[in-house]
Amino acid sequence: MKNILVPTNFSKSSQQAAQLGIKLAQAFNAEIHFLHMIQTPMDWVDLDKTKEKRYPEVLAKIGEAKTELRELEKIGEREGLECRTFIDYNPGQRNILQHSGYYKHDFIVIGTSGKKGFLGELMGSYTDQIVRYANVPVIVAKETEASFPWQNILFVSDFQEDVSRAFKEVIPLAQKLDTSLNLLRINTETDFNSIKDGRAPIKEFLKGFPELKQVKTHVYNGPSVAEGVSHFTKHNPVDIIVMSTQGKTGFLSLFSRSVAEDVVQKFDLPVMTIKI
Repeated sequence: MKNILVPTNFSKSSQQAAQLGIKLAQAFNAEIHFLHMIQTPMDWVDLDKTKEKRYPEVLAKIGEAKTELRELEKIGEREGLECRTFIDYNPGQRNILQHSGYYKHDFIVIGTSGKKGFLGELMGSYTDQIVRYANVPVIVAKETEASFPWQNILFVSDFQEDVSRAFKEVIPLAQKLDTSLNLLRINTETDFNSIKDGRAPIKEFLKGFPELKQVKTHVYNGPSVAEGVSHFTKHNPVDIIVMSTQGKTGFLSLFSRSVAEDVVQKFDLPVMTIKI
């Protein structure tokens, strides 16, 4: 991990995302970028400087954003990090992803209350699209302060799809942070599997990772994936939930959009999504 992006609107959840991003950057000695987006009534970048004074409200917003970004930058610098700040005047998930691709970010950390829309209104209707289409792992932070360094990572899947690439993104995190890695499959009402049968695909999946000796495997029954994960977290320590996504069809068959929304909204824990 060399470069982390934190899109921010300076909300409480965005501040938590920034703090988590800074801690991640510290752990991996990574550079961190803070990006804020402002909707302007005109093409601000190409606007003549002499005409900017015609839009005092926009100038005020830009000034406030620069002040907030500088405060985040100073926090990172006090932790010994290399920080950069950016303002984009043409909001949109495509711009965020283009920005991330241009600077080759390894992770995106975003904040959401999880109470409005799919992933809240951090970036309006764009946040869910960032999660779905980002080519790098996305960590969704909530308003509650996240525990870090993580002691327990929970990787949730039905393990019927090939989620090896996503899992490979998680392994270095677990190894670097000396974290307990837990694999969980939820038997829902439509599966009719025993716990033993539910554990079989996990065991088959782990054959591809013979070097991992301390992975814990779990199978829980539940009326839904979100309820099953909730039941697990009530009885086991979890610091972050990890799931896989597909860019074209949304979440994997196990994780439909509604399931992902339930998981993100249900938990105060951070949720990491990884597109495969």
